[in-house]
Amino acid sequence: MSRPIWLLDVDGVLNATRPGWSAAPRNGTAYGGGHPYRLRWAPALIDRIRALHDAGSVTLRWCTTWCADADQVERLFALPRLERAWTDPISHSAAPAVKLATARTVLDHGHRLIWTDDDAVPTSGPAHDQLVATGRALLIAPLPNRGLQPEHLDTIEAFLSDASVPHTGTDAPETDRRLLGDTA
Repeated sequence: MSRPIWLLDVDGVLNATRPGWSAAPRNGTAYGGGHPYRLRWAPALIDRIRALHDAGSVTLRWCTTWCADADQVERLFALPRLERAWTDPISHSAAPAVKLATARTVLDHGHRLIWTDDDAVPTSGPAHDQLVATGRALLIAPLPNRGLQPEHLDTIEAFLSDASVPHTGTDAPETDRRLLGDTA
């Protein structure tokens, strides 16, 4: 049985101005494209994500403009090296289309999908309807100033444990680099 793939954005999902979680947030600096960026996150959120990863419940895959500098985010959040949806820098204007193509590729390869993104996840319309049509996708678009909240992680954990959701893929990484413009 294959693990679901969780496409994970950073800004507005993990990095939030008011993350909450009933504890003081942490702050730190990550470097993207050589520039310093101040990030703010809820340690309990990162702990829950790490626990799902460590348990083998889900394959975490960065799907963010941070992909080219994901090592900086991993260092700051004390996460292990995670898969990347792409490795070359992409612009903020190109990101929504590339992220949507990545989500479609995950589903096309038979995997269940969890996609958390504050601005690229379609919340209605044809793209949304197509992604959720089979019941194999969970789409979460958190408020960007709050990021993922405990109830979002509860929903993700319930989705992961739902045996009625079909699994049709394999655990082999299947990023279609040609689709994403990476020919390496």
